[in-house]
Amino acid sequence: MDQVINYLYSLQLIYSWLILIYVLMSWLPNVKQSYIGELLGKIVEPYLKPFRKIIPPIGGVLDISPIIAWYALRFLVRGLEEVIRFVAGLFGVS
Repeated sequence: MDQVINYLYSLQLIYSWLILIYVLMSWLPNVKQSYIGELLGKIVEPYLKPFRKIIPPIGGVLDISPIIAWYALRFLVRGLEEVIRFVAGLFGVS
């Protein structure tokens, strides 16, 4: 069970880094239009899109939706960890 949870946290860490790199790439438009920028966009943008619909940019330029999305990802992973621990407890798996 601990291996599954460690794997889950590893995936969260990797995806968090991808979000951070994608946000930093938005400051450099030429990098965002490169192959890596487009690839990151295909990976990260579907997750960020719902947050961008809900949270408008502050002052029209400051987009805080990636920060909210990052925290939501953390809460999601912690919730999944608790569900895994609960289900494992039901079956007596340690």
